[in-house]
Amino acid sequence: MSTDTPLMQQYKKIKEEYQNEILMFRLGDFYEMFFEDAKIASKELGLTLTKRNKEKGQDVPLAGVPYHSVASYIAKLVEKGYSVAICEQVEDPKSATGIVKREVTRVITPGTIIDVDFLDKNNNNYIACIKINTIENMLAIAYADITTGEFSVFEIKDKNFFEKGLAEINKIQASEILLDEKTYSEYISILEERISFSGVKFTEIKNVKKAEDYLSSYFDIMSIEAFSLKSKDMAISAAANLLHYIDDLQKCNELPFSKIEYKNINNIMELNISTQNNLNLVPKRTEESKGTLLGVLDSCVTSIGSRELKKIIKNPFLDIKKIKERQFYVDYFFNDVLLRENIREKLKDIYDIERIAGKIIYGTENGKDLLSLKDSIRKSLETYKLLKEHQELKKIFELDIEILLDIYNKIELIIDTEAPFSVREGGIIKDGYNTELDELRRISKLGKDFILEIEQRERERTGIKGLKIKYNKVFGYFIEVTKANEHLVPEDYIRKQTLVNYERYIVPDLKEYEEKVITAKSKIEALEYDLFKSLSSEIKEHIESLYKLANRIANLDIVSNFAHVATKNSYVKPEISEDSILEIKGGRHPIVESLIASGSYVKNDIILDEKNNLIILTGPNMSGKSTYMKQVALNIIMAHIGSYVAADYAKIPIVDKIFTRVGASDDLLTGQSTFMLEMTEVASILNNATEKSFIVLDEIGRGTSTYDGISIATAITEYIHNNIGAKTIFATHYHELTELEKELERAINFRVEVKENGKNVVFLREIVKGGADKSYGIEVARLSGVPKDVLNRSRKILKKLENRRNLIESKMKAEQMMLFGNDFEEEEEEIETELINENEMKVLEMLKVMDLNSLSPLESLLKLSELKKILLGGNND
Repeated sequence: MSTDTPLMQQYKKIKEEYQNEILMFRLGDFYEMFFEDAKIASKELGLTLTKRNKEKGQDVPLAGVPYHSVASYIAKLVEKGYSVAICEQVEDPKSATGIVKREVTRVITPGTIIDVDFLDKNNNNYIACIKINTIENMLAIAYADITTGEFSVFEIKDKNFFEKGLAEINKIQASEILLDEKTYSEYISILEERISFSGVKFTEIKNVKKAEDYLSSYFDIMSIEAFSLKSKDMAISAAANLLHYIDDLQKCNELPFSKIEYKNINNIMELNISTQNNLNLVPKRTEESKGTLLGVLDSCVTSIGSRELKKIIKNPFLDIKKIKERQFYVDYFFNDVLLRENIREKLKDIYDIERIAGKIIYGTENGKDLLSLKDSIRKSLETYKLLKEHQELKKIFELDIEILLDIYNKIELIIDTEAPFSVREGGIIKDGYNTELDELRRISKLGKDFILEIEQRERERTGIKGLKIKYNKVFGYFIEVTKANEHLVPEDYIRKQTLVNYERYIVPDLKEYEEKVITAKSKIEALEYDLFKSLSSEIKEHIESLYKLANRIANLDIVSNFAHVATKNSYVKPEISEDSILEIKGGRHPIVESLIASGSYVKNDIILDEKNNLIILTGPNMSGKSTYMKQVALNIIMAHIGSYVAADYAKIPIVDKIFTRVGASDDLLTGQSTFMLEMTEVASILNNATEKSFIVLDEIGRGTSTYDGISIATAITEYIHNNIGAKTIFATHYHELTELEKELERAINFRVEVKENGKNVVFLREIVKGGADKSYGIEVARLSGVPKDVLNRSRKILKKLENRRNLIESKMKAEQMMLFGNDFEEEEEEIETELINENEMKVLEMLKVMDLNSLSPLESLLKLSELKKILLGGNND
């Protein structure tokens, strides 16, 4: 027979169903946690761990938090990766027979937080579901924000589906990712390794059976064709899995999703993970935006606008019509400064309507939220009136005016301007709205007035000037007298409580009026709550109009923001060309420019067209090559999101994909060498780039031996030029590559200008035509603070290398240009060698007769391996 108390039996039965969650068990005014949950809560939340009655000879660990502050504790646990089950008392303890009935009303995970006070107002909190089908080379991702009502899904069918899927996951940056059992078992390790943002929780789930029927039933539609999902089985399954998981955790709560948006990712620019990270487009989920493109472009005055801007930056348009449409509005606000500032001033006072709407759906709204909604509607209608005077702007701010006016008027009529945060303690509803409420308030006020009269009467009767009538939930109303005045207390006073310094009493007529006051107060609170919820229900009927308003506010905020930023930063409107010409004059790096002194950034030009579309860029390290390449890529992205760009003039074609291979971004924690990472990324670029792509390659081949590096870099350059035709900037420390300008029709050399002044070298950061003939590696080392002894030794070694090069040139009668000083790899014993050995001679002869143009990248790599074996004398260890 169990020795458990009925309460503990109830707890254990509920806990059996939620073994993976921390169960917060409501007991009166506290949420209690027991056993292992209590230990975890004590450790993670800093709570005192106490012990309850002995359970089978052992003390039961216990930790609790007050009900009114539970939200902050839940947020802390979820932030640390725990899931929390909330177990509520679902019947009134006063009317309960036996133990109070309790049940879990919702489960909170990182992706299902609905308390917006604990979320970043400028970031979405996404939860996603991934489905993978390796046989079909397919991947589907559904993702949602349960606080805003956004629900999207897409499919990827491509031989490179996994890498493209990772890029999209990196854009979404979900706080929780769901995987079905098969996907979890096969991909959890690689997903944990490859996902580049921190803090994500992976959850294993079961697939929803008859997913299409489930979605149709949930959204009450005849066919999911309404959501453009017909025959998209993987997308349907991912969406159903995600929706079912959220619905199951929210229990009986209504969800804010009214539709599923199918996202066609073929209509947006492809940006792989490396590109997103190398260009610093947006911060990681838990990081600040400073030092990112978002940080530069985000001067939005609403949180809705900031969230939308972040999505836009990660998903640039490919549709020239959409780009030009946004450009039109930006241009309008750029030219009309007064209108722009008036609009931004109005928008500044608009609250987060999107998340207020979500709170109304979940039933967690309060009086303050409805007042915020009322004020936001008022400002929105004022904005609408302002824009109505400009016929060209009519489309950007179309609203359901009559519905919004109705919501505004009802809130104005019903909700008191001093409404408290609590919805169950009264003070929400205005006087004069409801006659029954007015009468109850009159009775309550009379009762309170009479109690004040009793207080004054008793002071006069007893002569105790400090006598007070107070109230608490235990004793109700009582008379409090200090110990010093105890001898003045009349005999008809009934003692209720003795404290250290006070005595507490009651009198019959005080209790009589207490009952009237408390009864009226209780009825007032119940009636006000019902009236408040009735209003919320009416608003909920028009929730789509509120989401529409939020969308219009976000778009208006973004275009007026782009105009504001363009003015502040001296950006220019780019010409979006339908031809292939990319031309930028006076271009700047928007992020770097924002971090340095005003006016100190060195501008540079670029033109890539049918005549020249591949730049071979040489120059010392730290001279600005990477900054130059990235600024071109960033300005391309800015143009594709409808923004002005950081330049004096820009003509930019539609670019379908941007690839960046920059060695500084290598993450060695994955266990791969820098060279392996480099070659993996390069292979992906060569296999996926098109003629409409833009490629940035920085120092390819530096992770291997010099000969390997030069050969690989050359083969890659030739392949891009001959087979892909993408616009490319290839920064290299291999001077040998500058010779390709003579061999490749559309290749052109550029270098970073350097000014020599005696022993000093100044990097001018200007990009000019021609190839660099010096590396200045030792000078870069000096500027970096390398000790003088090392620098002097480097100069001696460099001199020997140059002498050796001259000997080789004389013997072979072939030009062998000097390598960058800081990439010299030969050991000193090799440096002392006066002539090349037999194996080196053999390799040079083989290179002379080799037709590199006829070799594929793979064949080139195999040939390199063969040459390396010869150089090592047949020993490949």
